[in-house]
Amino acid sequence: MKTHIEEKLLVYKVISKRDTEAFAKLYDFYIQPIYRFVFFKLSNREDAEDISSEVFLKTWDYLIEKPRDITSFRQLVYRIARNRIIDVYRERARKNECLIDVATETLVGNDLRIDIEVKEEQQDLIKSIKKLKHEYQEVIHLRYIEGLSTKDIAGILDISATNVRIIIYRATKKLKEFVEPKSPKKK
Repeated sequence: MKTHIEEKLLVYKVISKRDTEAFAKLYDFYIQPIYRFVFFKLSNREDAEDISSEVFLKTWDYLIEKPRDITSFRQLVYRIARNRIIDVYRERARKNECLIDVATETLVGNDLRIDIEVKEEQQDLIKSIKKLKHEYQEVIHLRYIEGLSTKDIAGILDISATNVRIIIYRATKKLKEFVEPKSPKKK
């Protein structure tokens, strides 16, 4: 979205006129970030595609069935995605499936010319992030991979912006503990 006002106008059109073209613009803007967010959590391409589609269907239903003033479409769509991911974890737990899989794809870009060393470093970083507790993983992903503000993250997680900053600090500190032992020691 170019501006927050443009986003609010599109949301207004969806709520008041059931404007599918306005919703399509919101979808086009947010589908890739939501897909990345879901894929990072589930590490499965097909599941991420399915869940991402479901998220936008649920978002449409929410906007149409419960019309109200939406302060941030971004917060709404990420919250719906987060809730759907939690549902998937619960379903997996019931089926005794493994909750955490090591990501087999890189998170950044599709450039096939990235050399092996960079890929290994990315995979090591992903593994280190996966070692963090769930709360830390989520905040690290939203902040550094999706580039969301602490205010947006606070809205998505339903906590204060101050708590988000504290969690980011603790998560990055813990992540450094996992990553630094792997770094060559300087003498």
